[in-house]
Amino acid sequence: MGLVVGAGPSVLAAELPRRVVERGTLQALVTRVTGRNEFFALGAEPRPGFDRELLEGFCRLHGLELEPVPVDGWDALIPALLAGRGDLIAGRFTETEARREQIDFTVQVFPTRNVVVTRKPHPRVTSEAAFRDVRVGTVAGSSLEEAIRRARVPEASVDAGVRPGGLAEALRSGRVEAVVMGIEDAIVSRSEDPELELGTFLGPPGSLAWGVRKDDEDLRRALDEYLENTRRSIGWNRLVVSYFGSDAVEILRQAGER
Repeated sequence: MGLVVGAGPSVLAAELPRRVVERGTLQALVTRVTGRNEFFALGAEPRPGFDRELLEGFCRLHGLELEPVPVDGWDALIPALLAGRGDLIAGRFTETEARREQIDFTVQVFPTRNVVVTRKPHPRVTSEAAFRDVRVGTVAGSSLEEAIRRARVPEASVDAGVRPGGLAEALRSGRVEAVVMGIEDAIVSRSEDPELELGTFLGPPGSLAWGVRKDDEDLRRALDEYLENTRRSIGWNRLVVSYFGSDAVEILRQAGER
């Protein structure tokens, strides 16, 4: 197991939802992502992922096992949660206004902000106006697609058929000229491909968080308290650097500026 953030027990197991305690597992709905996944690994990757390490720590505190429930496609996560296929949504899940109408979110798991990414020799995109003049790739049903729509990119310029985890490859292949990534994904993608360039931010700073059903207040409170404790610990910063590199803290600080 990798670096795990710890926090003292703050919520008794009896205060968790009865179904979770009786089952002995916490079921986390996650989207299948092809290739590397810094947030929630499902396959034979060498490291479990940022979200997964945090959730495994939570489960240990409450004597539970973490049970990943893979789902095909970002747009299938909320329907799966509402249908009772899992207890929460995890794995780089962005809190958005549209999603808040359907489900609740925990406090922030990781800061995020959308950034336009291009690949040399294509020039950096330095404004939203310039962004509307390029061919853009995205993943259908994702928060990234929502950001592109809000930026008023013409429909004819949007290719929403990129597979999850395939944005960087869409740039390398020349399929599209630009993509939108969460800053956390852009940091890692640029470290793997130095030809990628970060351009203008789209929208305000945001949060990656865990999604729960609106009537699951006990679970949300337990997760919130655990996250608040871990965010105050030095282990959280170490976990960020471990997965995203030594410059991640500074990049995230810049992304947080309005």
